[in-house]
Formats: sequence, structure tokens, C-alpha cells
Amino acid sequence: MHRLLEVIGLLQAGTGYNAEALARACNVSRRTIFRDLDTLRQSGVPLSYDERRERYQISSAFYLPPTTFTPEEALSLIILCHELGDRSGLPFFGPARTAAVKLENALPAKLRQEVRNLADAVQIQPPPSNPLAEHRPIYEQLLEAIGRRRSVRIRYQSLTEWRKIRTRLNPYRLFFSRRSWYVVGRSSLHRSTRTFNVGRILELEPLEDGFQIPRGFSIERYLRNAWHMIPERGRDYEVVIRFDKMVAQNVAEVAWHKTQRLERQPDGTLVFRVTVSGLNEISWWILGYGDQAEALKPAKLRKIVAERAARMAERYGATKQ
Repeated sequence: MHRLLEVIGLLQAGTGYNAEALARACNVSRRTIFRDLDTLRQSGVPLSYDERRERYQISSAFYLPPTTFTPEEALSLIILCHELGDRSGLPFFGPARTAAVKLENALPAKLRQEVRNLADAVQIQPPPSNPLAEHRPIYEQLLEAIGRRRSVRIRYQSLTEWRKIRTRLNPYRLFFSRRSWYVVGRSSLHRSTRTFNVGRILELEPLEDGFQIPRGFSIERYLRNAWHMIPERGRDYEVVIRFDKMVAQNVAEVAWHKTQRLERQPDGTLVFRVTVSGLNEISWWILGYGDQAEALKPAKLRKIVAERAARMAERYGATKQ
């Protein structure tokens, strides 16, 4: 979608472009540009071709249809677009900031000033994220591959296999989680559905081979009850953690997981229950609370946390004193 809007903008400006110039401007192949031009025609965009000059052009009078927003809707969109499009926001959402400016400028003067005053009073501070600046072409190629249901071949820096791997990928979905973009799809190397960090894709080759997304597939079903984004094989675990009074309120205020259950204790501590597909991810979360958290169940989780805490103590020399 972003590239189609870019093509519209280029063809509305100046005296037009041929396919080669459009491909260079958008950093894609001529074949991709011809597909984009066909998509624009089918969508009703008034695309014209000057055979004498061999150039495509769109009338400057063409514009996307206007939409009426309430003040509350405009305020919400402006704040979100500004924050997500900021350098500290969601990678590849820079155009959102431009959209916010356009929306502001389209408002009546009095309302525009009111919305700006309110927007200045609100700030969203997302967690640190991987900027992925040099991976924009890969992100956009994945978007196109998902939209067209076409396979890709990738070279990937795997942190689980500790080597660079090559695999043919049928990309099902892109999703952003906490710090980075990920693509989920079937990997020919692993013969299963896997998750790949976009920032660790070293090379990507688009293929013309088609594929079908399995019926009923969704990110939610794929992740099952993973604590974050890595579901582990095998049965789910019922986890019980006790948090001391110092951090109990802090933990209770956040919806950490869709299955969590909270039990406040008379002494101010908190018993936290959750069902997870795998124990490794949640073990790191527990360790983040230091001596203010204790994994009570299952025994396997207690062992994982205890071993990691022991290695941490050894690194800091605590076991030698």
C-alpha cells in the first residue's frame, strides 16, 4: 500500500514517468512496477499513458476521497500517527507522521489549534525498538509477497542454530512485537511454521511460486499460550509465582498475559497464576524481579530459574564470599 501511494504521488507530479524511472524511484523491479500499475487501473485510478513520450501519468485533480472526523477521532489519529511515526516509534511507520500533519492542516483553524494543544499534552513512550532502517526493502518485499501469496528465499542469521541458514519461506503474516518486526510462515528447511526476525534476514529473493495459507491460520493460534512469542512444543504449563509486597501492586496493575489470574494475599504479597506454552520466556521475566519473586510451580520452572540465578551469582562472585 505504501508503495502504491508513492507511485500515485510520483505520477501526479511533474511530466510523468516511464516504467524504468518508476522502478528506480521506488527501488523495485520493472515487473513489480507493471503489477502496481495494473493494480491502480483495476482500482479505478485514472492512469493514462502517453505513447509519444512513453510515460505514465495521473491527473493532478485525482485525490483520495475525503473523510469526516469527529474532534475525538482526529485527536486520537494525530497523537497515534505522530508517536508511531516518530523516530522512537514503530519502524517503517514514518508516513504516519506525514498523515498526521495533513490531517491537522485539513481541520478548521479553531479546531486545529484545540487539537494541537491537546496533542502537545499527550505523549506515548513506546519501549526501545530495533530501527531496522536498512531493512525497509526486505519489509516491503515481505508485505508484497504476503499480499500476492508468493514464496521468498531468505538467508537468515539464526540465533537458535548459531549459523547463517537458507530457506524457502511461505510468509503468512508480519507482526510487530515489543521491539521488532517478525514474519511467520512455513520454512522449507524446518518443514514447519516458524518465526523469523526481519532484522536478521540478510538477503531476500522474491519467487513466483504461489502458496496457500492454511485454513484457520492466525497469529493467536500459532502462538498458543506463549508468554511472549515463542511457543514451545509439548503440553502447556500451569505456572504459579509469588511476588513480594514491594512489587505486588506493580505486577497486579498490568495485563501481562491473557490467562493470568491474580490472588492478593493478606500480607500484601501476590500469587500470580498463568498458563503458558513453554517455560523459558517466562523464566527471564521472573528473574527480572530479582529477589522479589519466587516461582512456586512447576518444579521444572523452579529448577530453570534457580540454575540461572546461580550462574548469575557466580558471575558476580557472590558464591565465593
